[in-house]
Amino acid sequence: MLRRGLPLRAAVRPGGAERLPQGCAIARIDELSAKTDWSEALRGVTTVIHLAARVHVMRENAQDPLAEFRRTNVEATVHLARQAVVHGAKRLVFVSSVKVNGEATEGGRRYSEADAPAPVDAYGVSKWEAEQALRRIAAETGIEIVVVRPPLVYGPGVKGNFAALLRVLRRGVPLPLASASNGRSLVYVGNLVDALLRCATHPAAAGHTYLVSDGEDLSTPDLLRRLGEAMGFPARLWPCPPALLLAGARLLGRGATMERLLGSLLIDDRKIRRELGWVPPCSVADGLKATVE
Repeated sequence: MLRRGLPLRAAVRPGGAERLPQGCAIARIDELSAKTDWSEALRGVTTVIHLAARVHVMRENAQDPLAEFRRTNVEATVHLARQAVVHGAKRLVFVSSVKVNGEATEGGRRYSEADAPAPVDAYGVSKWEAEQALRRIAAETGIEIVVVRPPLVYGPGVKGNFAALLRVLRRGVPLPLASASNGRSLVYVGNLVDALLRCATHPAAAGHTYLVSDGEDLSTPDLLRRLGEAMGFPARLWPCPPALLLAGARLLGRGATMERLLGSLLIDDRKIRRELGWVPPCSVADGLKATVE
């Protein structure tokens, strides 16, 4: 945004400002809640891009996980939107998730914005509820809402299962995934940011929901091979029936992880390309190279 000459103020946790570039104004926010004081962050702002959420809780300790997700992802989001209206903001771009559509696609089918939402886990449910709440606020106040649902986001600093794959490849561990014939839509973080800026500035984006991806789908073996090539540690893959792998993983309590490695999640992002003229600026090859570097 700074390179494009756009004035920017970042809302960050205490201690999080050192990673931001010079020239970026900063507002420190202690916590996302329904009581957060957003006045410092929102003063003079015309457009809000809301990125923060409760997500990637690998070892859930909350007695009621959905209530915890709602507290941050719904209640805090609603509070931010209403505060944005009070301070005169005209548009809010909300980063939701493809998990609002569901967890997997089968038979070559792709999720699109026209599909009925079908979230499965607490995170996906909370994001769908936040989308609906924002639409109601838009109808009441006139603020423009744009929703973006990305699939798996990768790039420098990636965490979770993607980072685990990089560590396994670096160690040269043989993986029984050569027989996987799935397909996954991904989005490089640089492409996602570019899409968010298009949604923040394009007049036609107001009121719409967009799915976004790199435009090149990869199977798990393809992803591992290309990551290995970029790292200089070739992927060591051997065949094993996917059904057997999944059964074994479930016995070990790792069924959900294996389902993501073997399953498909494909999206159709033609809407954002058609309506906003958006084209991802980075190729998958460039994104994977930047990630492993």
